[in-house]
Amino acid sequence: MATEIEDRLGAFDDVRPPEPSLIEDCVHCGFCLPTCPTYALWGEEMDSPRGRILLMRAAHEEGPDLVASQVQAWDNCLGCMACVTACPSGVQYHKLIEDTRAQVERRYERPRLERLKRRAPFWLFPYPARLRAVAPFSPLARFVPRLGRLAPRVSPREALRRLPERTPARGTRRGSVGFLQGCVQRVFFGRVNRATVEVLAAEGFDVFAPARPGCCGALELHTGWADAARERARRTIAAFEHCETVVVNAAGCGSSMKDYGHALRDDPAWADRAAAFSAKVRDVAEFLAAVEPAAGRRPVELKVAYHDACHLAHAQGVREQPRALLRAIPGLELLEPAEWELCCGSAGVYNLLKPEPAAALGERKARNLLATGAQAVAAANPGCAVQIAAYADLPVYHPMEILHASLTGRPLHR
Repeated sequence: MATEIEDRLGAFDDVRPPEPSLIEDCVHCGFCLPTCPTYALWGEEMDSPRGRILLMRAAHEEGPDLVASQVQAWDNCLGCMACVTACPSGVQYHKLIEDTRAQVERRYERPRLERLKRRAPFWLFPYPARLRAVAPFSPLARFVPRLGRLAPRVSPREALRRLPERTPARGTRRGSVGFLQGCVQRVFFGRVNRATVEVLAAEGFDVFAPARPGCCGALELHTGWADAARERARRTIAAFEHCETVVVNAAGCGSSMKDYGHALRDDPAWADRAAAFSAKVRDVAEFLAAVEPAAGRRPVELKVAYHDACHLAHAQGVREQPRALLRAIPGLELLEPAEWELCCGSAGVYNLLKPEPAAALGERKARNLLATGAQAVAAANPGCAVQIAAYADLPVYHPMEILHASLTGRPLHR
């Protein structure tokens, strides 16, 4: 069947259109339906993964233009990749939606106001210096409808703190790693980065954490701004190419960096370098779970509900490793919420672009987390942390913060 659509592009251009062979992998079995957040909310076929894949096929076969109903269905997708986990046929939906969104941003003429709304986050988020400039005003966001509850709170002093470029291993040295500081993560969640670096050092690893690159391109890659994302990918590869392993503590960043091989597949100067780079990227929990613990653990008496960040659990397939690290902490009780596979509604900038469904998903996630009786939530992505904190009256910690508290005996912040 794939040969029927390989020779024509329809409404797509010839710059990395969604691959027909990947489209044909979908047998429309429906296993993805109960795990898809928008299908769970609305029950509409076109707002399910298989429905969106059918629209991709139609865009290949028909044309010459993308139409509003197609774009709306693709825009409604959170890109959470729960369908990838659920699919028995191994459909690589993440590659399909990534390439489709780039086509939309290149070929579909959105209304001017919509274009500005979709572009605005990228004037700020990928730039740590700009984020630091606005950080002192973050408390004022509470006066902005819809935005207020989603704005992370950080003091100017905290936002301006810098990580050293190199942190030496403590105790017996076991190796070295590169560490991506990120953009939003380093400014609004700098304490998470510091905890991560200190844990890696305590476990015997030298840590190389350069100030640049500022952003890995994840937000742009997952939203369709392919050219900007690809350029950030090249800079990230160049900065860490000499490292044997590159560690990441933000799920969305790790997912993006593991996807560079696909994003740069048609770049003759970078395709092989990107594939080699992606192969050595590890989420910090994935990395630490694969080595024998070297540092002693102290008790942390806390009931913690574990939240599966979508780009960690579904896009990277990292589920058991962070749980294993947390269960190894004396005194900690790990709790499992219902509907773990459903997205919290953050999804990069989705909660800014689609506030109504994002809020519905945030409230649903909060109910499930609170029902566990937990005293805190563990979540390995900054967007998830902000979204959950907006709807659940619980402290949200990165697993590395909890592990750091166990290693050092210091109390967790509230």
